[in-house]
Amino acid sequence: MPAQPRRADRRGDHLIVCGDGPLSYRITEELTSRYGEHVTVILPDRRNHHGPQISALPRVRVLEYPELSSQAFTDADVQSARALAVVWQDDVGNLHAGLRAQELNPGLRLVLAIFNRRLGDHIRMLFPDCTVLSGTAMSAPSFVAAALDQPAPSHVRVQRRTLYVARPDDVAPGAVVCGLTDNHDDPRLLPPGEGLRDQADLVLAVADGTPRNPLARRPNPARALAGLLRRLVWHKYGLVFTVLLTVIGVGLGLLATVYSLSNALYLTLMDLTGSALTRSQDTSAEKVAQVMLTVDGMAFIPVITAIVVGARLTGSVRRAPRPASGHIIVVGLGNVGTAVTGQLHDLGFDVVCVDNNPNAPGIPMARQLGLPVVIGDAFREQTLHAAHLDTCLALVSVTSLDIVNLETALTARALRDDLRIVLRLTDDDLAERLEKTTGNTISRSVPYLAAPAFATAMLEHQVLRTIDVGRHVLLIAEIRVADQAGLAGSLISGTEQDGQARVLALQANGPPPAPGGTTPANPPGALDWSPQRDHRLAAGDRLIVLATRRGLGRFLSVH
Repeated sequence: MPAQPRRADRRGDHLIVCGDGPLSYRITEELTSRYGEHVTVILPDRRNHHGPQISALPRVRVLEYPELSSQAFTDADVQSARALAVVWQDDVGNLHAGLRAQELNPGLRLVLAIFNRRLGDHIRMLFPDCTVLSGTAMSAPSFVAAALDQPAPSHVRVQRRTLYVARPDDVAPGAVVCGLTDNHDDPRLLPPGEGLRDQADLVLAVADGTPRNPLARRPNPARALAGLLRRLVWHKYGLVFTVLLTVIGVGLGLLATVYSLSNALYLTLMDLTGSALTRSQDTSAEKVAQVMLTVDGMAFIPVITAIVVGARLTGSVRRAPRPASGHIIVVGLGNVGTAVTGQLHDLGFDVVCVDNNPNAPGIPMARQLGLPVVIGDAFREQTLHAAHLDTCLALVSVTSLDIVNLETALTARALRDDLRIVLRLTDDDLAERLEKTTGNTISRSVPYLAAPAFATAMLEHQVLRTIDVGRHVLLIAEIRVADQAGLAGSLISGTEQDGQARVLALQANGPPPAPGGTTPANPPGALDWSPQRDHRLAAGDRLIVLATRRGLGRFLSVH
């Protein structure tokens, strides 16, 4: 076991993380390895879950407590802590722990993991300095984008500007903010200019009012017609209703050969209601039409009655939903699976849900949306066949167990070698290696995607948005230039030389620039979205920065 760091001798020189799960480990690793912070971790047992990995990290002190009691926080020196992150248990338990910690240190900065967004919005009002984050909310768009083979999740809005990631050929040159290269090490940020389209895999651009959504399905008339016919066939009353309407149309056409259109409509309605007047001298067309419409009316009225009564009793005229071709299978209806399912449905894609628990959290939502639900183990062939694996577009396996997701992916790959598979893996190293060796398989780690936002929130810098590019995370953060090592007095261009960061906007509140620097075009206090790259940063300046996790470190470091 590594030597335990000494306790804090001055106020605010350590951080506290509560929890022993993969997200707790990632947050702690981010704070200690990337930012050099001293962290106290409170967990139930250092020998279980991610306790051994957490204990092996440098600059970490581990305290074992079965619950987050006031005594646990006291022993963790919460009175002198700078920030506390609670990712221990459920939403209510995390809120309770936050209230206990605040009683001991009213000025403590809190970062709480809360899944319920509505509850999170209200929780913020209970604390003077609190950030509420959801690992699920931050990671779900990445799973959706991977399933749809898109470069990145949908738009992000920052300071009244909408930014989005797209392929270079899909963006006008004047809208490009910077280029992105996506590789297996770290993405690099390239300045806009000549040759960017040849160098960049993707670009970050400013939306100019043209409706665009990289995840939206492109209109396809043939596919839309096929979908309409498919829904009509599988509709509870659709096929019967279509046949009856066809008979009415044929009868109306026959009568129109003898009478005017108005009289033909009149006679059609009378025949349907059984009020037909029979005459032996009628033409053959009239007689055939009369028989067809009278018999048709005997079935048509009961069908209309059944539809109305069924809608009143159940609120729907559909039968139990059936999966169709061109759908996406989502395995696991926990927090992540529920969010992924909801987003795919909102984007207009058909979804088939699979879970082995009939009481999974996402089942009620799936039923409410009318989505097919298959109850069973997804790694079994019969379950995947029941979800119509042979006709789906992609499979997304996001259960909480790596072994289930991995076995499901391998079973699906054995059944369909051309299937696009997205799976959730906690072990990021395994996820990366599997993605390299298995074709058309994309892996994502929720803790890996969410941890940077939690860590930077604890360091009192606001992460405005995160952008998932492949298996990497880019962060858009608001930075105030203070005593960061080497930041004040440097040029903006100097912070961007290694391609790990890009200053998107500048609010110059510091003293006038030193000789050789250029005065910003915007007056002090205004946010300049086209800052001069030779502007010399001063204490008090406010920056909006796009950066990799490594690149953000130079803006946060105070050592």
